[in-house]
Amino acid sequence: MAALAPLPPLPPQFKSIQHHLRTAQEHDKRDPVVAYYCRLYAMQTGMKIDSKTPECRKFLSKLMDQLEALKKQLGDNEAITQEIVGCAHLENYALKMFLYADNEDRAGRFHKNMIKSFYTASLLIDVITVFGELTDENVKHRKYARWKATYIHNCLKNGETPQAGPVGIEEDNDVEENEDAGASSLPTQPPQPSSSSTYDPTSMPSGGYTGIQIPPGAHAPANTPAEVPHSTGVTSNTIQPTPQTIPAIDPALFSTISQGDVRLTPEDFARAQKYCKYAGSALQYEDVSTAVQNLQKALKLLTTGRE
Repeated sequence: MAALAPLPPLPPQFKSIQHHLRTAQEHDKRDPVVAYYCRLYAMQTGMKIDSKTPECRKFLSKLMDQLEALKKQLGDNEAITQEIVGCAHLENYALKMFLYADNEDRAGRFHKNMIKSFYTASLLIDVITVFGELTDENVKHRKYARWKATYIHNCLKNGETPQAGPVGIEEDNDVEENEDAGASSLPTQPPQPSSSSTYDPTSMPSGGYTGIQIPPGAHAPANTPAEVPHSTGVTSNTIQPTPQTIPAIDPALFSTISQGDVRLTPEDFARAQKYCKYAGSALQYEDVSTAVQNLQKALKLLTTGRE
C-alpha cells in the first residue's frame, strides 16, 4: 500500500484520539481496513471536539485526505463498501486481540504485549461506534479490557503479582472519566514476537477497582462461546494452537420448516444478513465455532422469525 501523506502536529484538543491514530498507523500494512476505520473514528470524533479553530481544521483536512487516499487504494473491498462487513471485520479483529490478552491473563502470563493487546482491543471497540451505538456487551468488554490493562500494569510496576482471570471492578461514577483521562498515555501496539518498545511503563494511569465480579465467560463478546480456542490469529512465541471445539448443532434446525404465518420484517432480514456476514468474517480467521454459532442464529431467525 502506498504511503500516506503525513499529518501535521496533533492539536492539543485532539489528545483523546492520538492513540486511535497511532493504532491506524500500526495497521497500515498489517490490516488496512482496521487502519481506515481507526482514522474514520478519529475524524468523526475530531469534528465533534473542534472543527472551527485553524489548527484543528487543518489537521482534519489532512486526515480527510488520508481517508480518501485509503478508500481509493482499498477500491471495492467489501469491508469498506459495505458497513455490515466492515463492522463484522472490526469486531472480529478486536475480539482476537482481546482473547489473546485474556488467554495470557488467565494462564498467568503477564507481560507488556498482553497489556498492549487489552488496551488496543478497547480502542478498537471505540472505533466500532462509527457503525452506530455499541451493544451493552461491547461496552462492558471495553471497560474490562481497559481496566485490566491498568490493573496488570500497576501490579507489575509495584512488583506485585496480578490476579489472573476476571477480578472485581469498582463501579463508581468516575471510572469512565478516569479511563478517558488516561487513554492517551496507554500503549496500543498489538502483540508481536519482538516489538520495539515505545511502551512507557511510567505512563499508565493509576486505578484500583474492586466490587463488580465478572463471571467466567463474561469476557467473551456476544455470539462467542466462553471457551474460545487458544489459537487467536495474533502471533506470539508463547501461543500454541489447539484443536477447535465445534459447538453442537441444534437438530431442530434441520427439520424446521418456515410456517406460513411467519412474517419476516426488513429488520429480520437485516439481522440475518448481519449474522451471515459475521460468520464469513469469522471464517477469515479460521474461527469455526463463531461462524457456526452465527449461521445457526441466522437460520433460526429465518425459519421461525425469532432469535
